[in-house]
Amino acid sequence: MTAVPHNPGRDRSRRQVLVTGLAASALLAANALPSPATAAAGPARRTSLPKAVLPKAVLPRPTGPFAVGTVALHLVDRSRTEPWVPGTSAHRELMVSLWYPARPGGAARVVPQMTAAAAAHFGSAEGAAAMNLRMAAGSVDWGSTLTHAYADAPVDRRAGRLPVVLYSPGLGDPRTWNTALVEDLASRGYAVVTVDHTHEATEVEFPDGRLATMRIFDGAPPSDPEAISALLEKVVAVRVADARFVLDELARLNRTRFGGQLDLRRVGIFGQSAGGFTAAQTMHDDRRFLAGINMDGEMDYVGGREPDGTHLSGVALDGLDRPLLLMGTGSEGSGDYRRQPSWAAFWANTRGWKADVTLTGSRHASYTDAQVLLPRLARQGAAPDGGLAAAVGTVRPGRALAANRAYVASFFDRWLRGRDDQLLDGPSERFPEMVFAQ
Repeated sequence: MTAVPHNPGRDRSRRQVLVTGLAASALLAANALPSPATAAAGPARRTSLPKAVLPKAVLPRPTGPFAVGTVALHLVDRSRTEPWVPGTSAHRELMVSLWYPARPGGAARVVPQMTAAAAAHFGSAEGAAAMNLRMAAGSVDWGSTLTHAYADAPVDRRAGRLPVVLYSPGLGDPRTWNTALVEDLASRGYAVVTVDHTHEATEVEFPDGRLATMRIFDGAPPSDPEAISALLEKVVAVRVADARFVLDELARLNRTRFGGQLDLRRVGIFGQSAGGFTAAQTMHDDRRFLAGINMDGEMDYVGGREPDGTHLSGVALDGLDRPLLLMGTGSEGSGDYRRQPSWAAFWANTRGWKADVTLTGSRHASYTDAQVLLPRLARQGAAPDGGLAAAVGTVRPGRALAANRAYVASFFDRWLRGRDDQLLDGPSERFPEMVFAQ
């Protein structure tokens, strides 16, 4: 991305460009991003349709043998002050959701994907739908999307003690923006904890009704490459601290609330984009995390330039001695580790099990709910600015979802449960869309 001089009238457009780039884990090269003018032109559009007739999205059902329960948890880290609000004495607050195999009762309530206030902001001009997906503000009734999970349902003890997996979303995205994948993993017998990174996500709603919005670009968004690199380093450091704190809290909650059902000896982590980078770096910094998946996240701190191996992260420089799966995209050329300096460095330096797969015809958002929700919305007239293929590629949504679910479950089954279906050994006739780097 070419640096531009400060101009207050362009700050919002530049912020959109930076969010898009950071959400791609520092893939800030100009050929990977819309220009400021183009970015402004897309998300700035609004619809005047009443909410009752706005397009609505439907999440696909999970495929595992268990029903799914979920509980939202408000956590406060009293060892840290809020890093994105300068001068505050307030402690770091997080919202997380725990998804798990459940036995719903007769009065159990299915929860929406997002709370009403969070959904409204997500779909606004300042929300992730506009910033990351280039959806017109107010063009979708995001609040109407229901999950398949029951609020506070009791744990289904037939699942046994539950391996625990943390999920970190892409920068700007809320913890709810991979529900189709998270629910499926929970239905297969996992406890999945989705984490909102407060003031990085475009919105986080707390139980008292407060809506914490994005603060990482307070003031003029940075344009200097070194300033962008410094921001990236802070983003990842805060995220890693969030993940480690959440795991600490799970140990306490397992004793006091979950009756020891969580098996904290078997813990994994995965994420998309900046969340994938977070997963890898968290494993590097904390050995309690035994296995991880990086879904299309660069692992360097690039500032406004093509990745060139000059700002590598600790996990890229040192590698890992535990398993990490790299999942790249096809149509943006990120799938093969040899095309990305940070992935190539990680590949050369890691000592643990590793694999690199590319979902043919995919785009960066293909590893999120965008892959299954946007095509349905587009058929109702709510398409991303620039077209559906620019957002989620040309891979068929159902095939992408099936492959994502299968490879994520296969990976964690292998490394957290000792169940190996050999799907990760190499190319599979079941999923010809997945290409293995050699």
